[in-house]
Amino acid sequence: MIELDSIGKTYKLGESEFAALEAVNLTIRRNEFVALTGPSGSGKSTLMNVLGCLDIPTSGTYMLDGAAVSGLDEEALARVRNRKIGFIFQNFYLMPRMTATDNVAQPLIYRGLSPSQRRDYAAEALARVGLSDRSHHKPNELSGGQRQRVAIARALVGRPELLLADEPTGNLDSRTAKEIMGLFAALHAEGQTLIIVTHDPGVAACCRRVVRLHDGRIAEDRYV
Repeated sequence: MIELDSIGKTYKLGESEFAALEAVNLTIRRNEFVALTGPSGSGKSTLMNVLGCLDIPTSGTYMLDGAAVSGLDEEALARVRNRKIGFIFQNFYLMPRMTATDNVAQPLIYRGLSPSQRRDYAAEALARVGLSDRSHHKPNELSGGQRQRVAIARALVGRPELLLADEPTGNLDSRTAKEIMGLFAALHAEGQTLIIVTHDPGVAACCRRVVRLHDGRIAEDRYV
């Protein structure tokens, strides 16, 4: 599903350059459950941005589902993100005045679906994360774990082939974090491909494969 060939990403800092990624080669098959780990500054967030088509590599080739995406322009990348990738973030990024249903349905506006279709898709996604009974609640009426479940439902609503999660348990207590990782495991069992960026060894241990980065390179790639 994902093939990275000699991916590099360099940022200009004034007169100097900083290589965030160097010659990264990585293959991820469909329905894998992968943790990207490494210390701060190791390149894991940059790699997630490249995988999520949020950033363009400086060098190398990125193939997603058989299509080269590393050379696409911003408009084409936005279409890929909307159709193929669901994003989950540490801070949830829910709209405070919207219900859970409306938050989840938000990405579908760009698909041209009718309001009733968007509500149906949102209801299905909320059911998958066990929140059908909270569909009309706003974020401030939900617990942290429930807010993260809404965010996961929003990522799932477009039926993406790839889920990318950036520190998805970072704002949760240990019990709730365990519940969220259990939900990810259930989604993986249903056939969903997941990549989780984390610095937490406990979260990484819940995944089926761990890819550790150091100084912009893959230092370890092992199955758990």
